[in-house]
Amino acid sequence: MMPDQGSKLDSHWWLTVLAAAAAGGMGWGIRGQYGHETGAMIAGVLVSLVLVLRLAPHASLLPAARAVALGTLAMGFGGSMTYGQTIGLTQNTPVLGNVPALLWGMLGLATKGGLWIGFAGLFLGIGLSSRRTGWREMAGLAVTLVGLFFVGIWLFNTPFDPTSRTLPAIYFSADWHWEPDAENLKPRPEVWGGMLLALLGAWLWMGVVRRDPLVRQLTLWGVLGGALGFPAGQSLQAFHAWNRDWFAVEPWASMDSVMNWWNWMETTFGTVMGGVLAVGLVRNRDLIGLPVAGSPTKPPSRTSDLASGIDLVLIAVHVTLVMVCEYAEMPLINQGYDHGLVAGVLPLVAIAGGRCAPFLLFLPVTVLPIATKTVMQLAFGEAVIDPVLGWLVYAGLPLLVAFGVAAQLIVRSRDSAASSWWLALPLLTQTLTFCGLNFAFFHYPWPWLSWTGRTPNAMAFLLASLILLFVAIRALIQRPPDPILDSRPASSHDELP
Repeated sequence: MMPDQGSKLDSHWWLTVLAAAAAGGMGWGIRGQYGHETGAMIAGVLVSLVLVLRLAPHASLLPAARAVALGTLAMGFGGSMTYGQTIGLTQNTPVLGNVPALLWGMLGLATKGGLWIGFAGLFLGIGLSSRRTGWREMAGLAVTLVGLFFVGIWLFNTPFDPTSRTLPAIYFSADWHWEPDAENLKPRPEVWGGMLLALLGAWLWMGVVRRDPLVRQLTLWGVLGGALGFPAGQSLQAFHAWNRDWFAVEPWASMDSVMNWWNWMETTFGTVMGGVLAVGLVRNRDLIGLPVAGSPTKPPSRTSDLASGIDLVLIAVHVTLVMVCEYAEMPLINQGYDHGLVAGVLPLVAIAGGRCAPFLLFLPVTVLPIATKTVMQLAFGEAVIDPVLGWLVYAGLPLLVAFGVAAQLIVRSRDSAASSWWLALPLLTQTLTFCGLNFAFFHYPWPWLSWTGRTPNAMAFLLASLILLFVAIRALIQRPPDPILDSRPASSHDELP
């Protein structure tokens, strides 16, 4: 295992925080075009790759990949929570000037944001812990979380009967309490109570009962990042809504004409949460306990590793169900698999016990829904590209790259001396893939063309991608770190120079 190096921090810790903030801002901002759990996984993979690459470069590749995959997947769990009407409490015309409604909406966003990123911190902590969670334990944890999720909905998010104007006692969406005269109000069911009980249960079990300090600490940092980030992002959009007169005169009027305030809310949220999560892991980096590349490997354990090929079956079933939810009308599957924690059971087991699943999850599985949505939008929704060419360029090419990188890393991971240095390659390709697909989705808003509401965000994403590419290329042009064996006294937590 990695030796402890105390509290001494590398002088480049600021680059880790900057890169994670850029990854979160770009990933969450791009999510705005794609939505839901699969969209949030864009931020999950970019932030997780940055943190694992920067803070555990000497870790063995397969355990490091499991940590990235867990962080990627868990970042999507919160996509089950509705938040559009919660944002509405802070900016919709009927409640403008209503300070209590503004504060209540911000409290709701802090709650939902904290739960959302809390799960990412929890599972990233599980992946980086010195104590490996095998597939059997992960399966038990995942199923338990699903049970707690539905119990939490029953406890906190019911009764819900809009026809009789009966809503839960604590409710953060459209409510007659704030708009008593509204006739067409359409409250939406909330599930934050289920997420709360599930997160609390997992935190108590893994962090307190199992006494895993990294899980305990990183979950709290994730909650903090989400609780600060969501209201911080929405404060920009709410300020604009509450002060429209300011933006009716120059120079603000010109700026307002090309500002997508909603997308800036998302970008700010991601930037804050990525930076805070990075600060939390930097401060607790001595608790990272991944096996060191080159250390003697233990034989497969019946309780830790799945039989060969089982993880591929689980991932294939998961992908099929996700795509059915995206593009087909099958109520039984749509209603069940639409919940992030339910959809997470199969891939969690595959990641925890498989050798191929971690790489597949944070490469082609994450790319697939984003690439297909890009094609559907541009080739069929807007008809700005020939369908055949669209499938080749916006789906075929990104997936080919993702599968190719995954295959290379799977082969490399069979060598016990392979370190997480290799994660610089997927950081490079995933940054280019997601930034490129979103740029196409935005109709290529180059800054020398007439600016639209998409240009400022596109420029921000390009800047963030340059930071991530710098981190990835800086690692790739240097020789892979020498394996650090357990008997070697030097620290294995040093960042790449």
